[in-house]
Amino acid sequence: MAVAAIGVLVVVWLVLHVGLHAVMAAVVKVGWGGFAILCLLGIGLFVILGSAWYLLIPRNSTAKLETFIWGRAVRDSAAEVLPFSQLGGFVIGARAVMLRGVSAPLAFASTIADVTAEMMAQIAYVLIGIAILVERVPKSPTSQWLAHAAAVGTLLAAVGAAGFLFVQKRGFAVAERMVARTMPRAAEQAGAMHGAMESIHAAPLKVLLSVCTHMTGWFASAFASWVAVRLMGFQVAFLSIVSIEALLYAIRSAAVIVPNALGVQEAAYAMLMPFFGLTASAGLALSLLKRARDIAIGIPILLAWQATEGGHALRRAQELR
Repeated sequence: MAVAAIGVLVVVWLVLHVGLHAVMAAVVKVGWGGFAILCLLGIGLFVILGSAWYLLIPRNSTAKLETFIWGRAVRDSAAEVLPFSQLGGFVIGARAVMLRGVSAPLAFASTIADVTAEMMAQIAYVLIGIAILVERVPKSPTSQWLAHAAAVGTLLAAVGAAGFLFVQKRGFAVAERMVARTMPRAAEQAGAMHGAMESIHAAPLKVLLSVCTHMTGWFASAFASWVAVRLMGFQVAFLSIVSIEALLYAIRSAAVIVPNALGVQEAAYAMLMPFFGLTASAGLALSLLKRARDIAIGIPILLAWQATEGGHALRRAQELR
């Protein structure tokens, strides 16, 4: 909570420093109709990302596509609305699909694999963003430092993703044996988790399709931001927004422990926008619009998820009587 409070203070300071009037003027220009468009684009993004998750599910599973679209919506809503880090969103998203009949081992194994697929797509996306930055932005010490820092961070992320993938393919067997020796009662669940992970990686083409679908999701997210900037009245090339968004999410990933990336997202937008001829106030307005969209979409989704949890708990209590 302390980190979140600091993030809120950073947001307030940035808005006041850049200029409250300029930021709010850009937000107001979007209007309710424009805001509704941004919400619809956000919902559409859940469909793309949920489909990427569903692609990883083994063919012998009876789970349906809409289950994973819903799970992704709950995951992202929890990560963006509740005072959790993104890690909390992963757990809640897995829980959401479990409530719709997906087994716990498959829910968590597929979540891990989906996060890995998304990370792999993000690495390629950030590299594209760096290339656009180098090609479009005049060379300066700041832009060169940013490009080099992003390249080093991407290299480290690629090493991490490779290690994460190796652990999924090899490490789960080791973990299963260790659990069997130290916690025999948990051995069955560990074995089921290992089996679910093996079945996912037994279809490498589906994993590749998931990565490609996540790449589509990254560009769709940039498109939504481009639409928002245009609705604010700014003229900007789509590829410039791609570069801004790619670098932004690289920064957000590095600050994974910060709840909702409060302050981090706003500072990143304020820094990145001027590289492409936009104002820092436009970046802060875009960030506030995205947060308002996430709240407008996320609160109803989380309330529906809580209602499902409550119904599940009631049924369990009745069964135990």
